[in-house]
Amino acid sequence: MVRGMLRKLANQSLSVAGKWQQQQLRRLNIHEYQGAELMGKYGINVPKGVAVASLDEVKKAIQDVFPNQSEVVVKSQVLAGGRGLGTFKNGFQGGVHIVKADQAEEIASKMLGQILVTKQTGAQGKVVSKVYLCEKMSLVNEMYFSIILDRATAGPLIIACRKGGTSIEDLAEKFPDMIIKVPIDVFKGISDEDAAKVVDGLAPKVADRNDSIEQVKKLYNLFCETDCTMLEINPLAETSDNKLVAADAKLNFDDNAAYRQKEIFSLRDSSQEDPREVAAAKADLNYIGLDGEIGCMVNGAGLAMATMDIIKLHGGTPANFLDVGGNATEGQVVEAFKILTADEKVKAILVNIFGGIMKCDVIASGIVNAAKQVQLKVPVIVRLEGTNVEQGKRILKESGMKLITAEDLDDAAEKAVKALA
Repeated sequence: MVRGMLRKLANQSLSVAGKWQQQQLRRLNIHEYQGAELMGKYGINVPKGVAVASLDEVKKAIQDVFPNQSEVVVKSQVLAGGRGLGTFKNGFQGGVHIVKADQAEEIASKMLGQILVTKQTGAQGKVVSKVYLCEKMSLVNEMYFSIILDRATAGPLIIACRKGGTSIEDLAEKFPDMIIKVPIDVFKGISDEDAAKVVDGLAPKVADRNDSIEQVKKLYNLFCETDCTMLEINPLAETSDNKLVAADAKLNFDDNAAYRQKEIFSLRDSSQEDPREVAAAKADLNYIGLDGEIGCMVNGAGLAMATMDIIKLHGGTPANFLDVGGNATEGQVVEAFKILTADEKVKAILVNIFGGIMKCDVIASGIVNAAKQVQLKVPVIVRLEGTNVEQGKRILKESGMKLITAEDLDDAAEKAVKALA
């Protein structure tokens, strides 16, 4: 959750100063098929389905899992929304298709191993390593359901709408009165009354009201017991046999709960994440990738935010948020430099250290050792101040490295922007 908050702050900072591109949140996000399996364990109604990674597996699944189905749903699995309206870079339209069972293999062949671009992936898109084959259900009504963590009420908030499917954002903007919000007291848990309010807001047409109330309570229990930060079902559907079914599943989990949710966190698909952030997480660094040209290495979240703001003030764009913390080792500094220099967009690096707990000589040694391991092709601007600052400056001077030194933060940001020219 902390990483997610940092990203939000970073994006807010950039949005004030200029154009920015939203990146994926740094909290565990699992695939739809994984979410459906997890919901099934909690007694939540989900469609029958199986995830496959090859055409041979598609063929076998159609024979073994859907032997009597005339039609199936083929869903590309990427960690982003908007799949149905997405476009593959090979030209194939749509990441979700309802097809004849004997056509599933052909459709899957146009998805597997291909890059899908949606409104949430960015122009680079995401590779589809698996597709999710689901039974085609006879739906009579589609609704929207989600649970998030709400700052205003300091607890879980259930959001529901009697209309669901694609473009829920547009629906919420045009018809805000259709959206209902039910805050839940985290200490008391969800009551029958709370769940009933949600069901009445959903206004199911054929599903049994009491059964629907129980489904809402089970969804809330899943949210709390697995340390979710978001649970979204769009659509939450009613079937012709009068059941309430989670026809889609999107779940995020709090990174801080990894120690007690080991089974869930083993589901992480790092191939869908920013490789820079994956490398930073392994080195225990607080890193958030952005789209600018000036790589930043700073100690302290507040100072890192201030550094990004001043870079923008001088006309530059930060390539990242990177807080090495107060107890970073020389090895972590080396890893941080490797991450920054591996980013092709980075045209200059700004190191801004105010040494309190973090010692300037440790940072300086890390910079020197990093330079020995990676070929520095971009200017490096260094501003050091605080504990052991003179030792740090001496280490840098004696290294023979071509560094641009700065007296203060404003001077450092100005020099970093000028170094881009």
